[in-house]
Amino acid sequence: MEILKFPKFPQRRKVFLTDQIRRSSRSVTSCIAESWAKRRYEKAFVNKLTDSLGEENETEVWLDYSIDCNYIIKDIHERILTEYDEVRKMLISMINNPQKWCS
Repeated sequence: MEILKFPKFPQRRKVFLTDQIRRSSRSVTSCIAESWAKRRYEKAFVNKLTDSLGEENETEVWLDYSIDCNYIIKDIHERILTEYDEVRKMLISMINNPQKWCS
């Protein structure tokens, strides 16, 4: 993750923020995996996708905090958020159309 390579993170904040960003971003994918395992039950599938969307939003909050405190540069922030925008759109589409994914 490029955030780790950017030297403006104060050491104590670097540990905290990078840990939070790692945790929430990893939770996005783990919640998707859990939803896929539960796709037989549409409501459970949507519930876990909603959890994933929440983790995606949390990741964005930590990234916004990082840019607001000048810990990362604008270019990196914008690039990561652009990629997360695609993830958010996919999750919302899956939540709104679970029948396409559920058996």
